[in-house]
Amino acid sequence: MTQVPDFTLNNGVTIPALGFGVFQTPPEQTIAAVETALSTGYRHIDTAAAYGNEREVGEALRRSGVDREQVFVETKVWITDYGYEETLHAFTKSAGKLGLDRIDLLILHQALPDEFDLTIRAYKALETLLGDGKVRAIGVSNFMPQHLIRLLEATSVVPAVNQIEVHPYFRQSDVLAVDSEHGVLNQAWSPIGGITFYRDSGHTSTLEDPVITGIAAAHDRTPAQVMLRWHLQQGRQVIPKSVTPSRIAENFAVFDFALTADELAAIDALDTGKRGGPEPERITRENFALNIPEA
Repeated sequence: MTQVPDFTLNNGVTIPALGFGVFQTPPEQTIAAVETALSTGYRHIDTAAAYGNEREVGEALRRSGVDREQVFVETKVWITDYGYEETLHAFTKSAGKLGLDRIDLLILHQALPDEFDLTIRAYKALETLLGDGKVRAIGVSNFMPQHLIRLLEATSVVPAVNQIEVHPYFRQSDVLAVDSEHGVLNQAWSPIGGITFYRDSGHTSTLEDPVITGIAAAHDRTPAQVMLRWHLQQGRQVIPKSVTPSRIAENFAVFDFALTADELAAIDALDTGKRGGPEPERITRENFALNIPEA
């Protein structure tokens, strides 16, 4: 079985360079998908309270037969559970659904720009959970540079990761640079641009981009494999998702080839600056209200 290399987080904890995501994976498909990923060799599973499938991720872990200590489990606190006591309870809910006493990485799912005091209190709860040994690392997601700086000024633990939208059509170079400057590992969600089909710009799928397909042909690889390799060689942890066994295996087979510097630069040059996901500055509890049920 392929040995996935690790990245070392800023607190010394290691995380596999390649993970498996379950965003928008229906609960009824999650168990089979995660079991397939674990049998393929993935050892990092990324979920979130807002995905509604933490319980199924936990069940897949138990059914897989893989030793718990070998699997790095990451989940996220949703904005409606922000606040100090609220976020402590959010951990209890997620841990209960996952069936775990300790979570490897717990992160805030979004910043709340118009209620940043709540974001701070939520992060301070993560710091408490870290200090109590209930989580091994803490971090953030979808934080822009201004959010990260405000957080660093008000808290004591530098986030281990920032999970953000990164793919060839939306590289977010400024965010990547600021995160790296502060020792924050960049995690790429939507790493192959799967949510991004530009209706107005003339772009369709990254999987059909002639630059990417040309590089893929040169290496006898698929476009998805080329994009995942692009991330890995640039030092980003990646979290592809699929429920199709063949694609789960395809996304894992990215450690036996390398892109050239010119190929990496050619993919960088595809950046359109257009975001596929929600605009982080527009995230509010009113606009994105979601009640996270008890365990």
